[in-house]
Amino acid sequence: MIAAVKMPKASDDDKNRFRDLIETVAHIPGVEVKPMFGQLGAFVNGNMFAGLFGSSIGVKLDEQGATQLRDLGGGPFGPEERPMGGYTTIPDVLEPQAWVERSAAYVGALPPKSRKK
Repeated sequence: MIAAVKMPKASDDDKNRFRDLIETVAHIPGVEVKPMFGQLGAFVNGNMFAGLFGSSIGVKLDEQGATQLRDLGGGPFGPEERPMGGYTTIPDVLEPQAWVERSAAYVGALPPKSRKK
């Protein structure tokens, strides 16, 4: 039997804060925000670079960046029972903008995600 995954609700304030944060990297071509499982995800060229899970913001970084963020208190992103691989939560004590910019630049340099047929 598969255990139920706990999905916190993102408040309207959380969603607005996330959208405002992603707006700071909107100058990068291909950036968009989409709903995901009751949460929000930010994508560039079809690849997710940041996400909202409840009130937590997670980002995808290269290994060096992920290590730096973990050293500053970042942890797994997503459900405790099944965190998203490759994503690190930005601790509440840090200003998220620089990390989101770094993530958008890193993921934006990856090959665009191809559409499934």
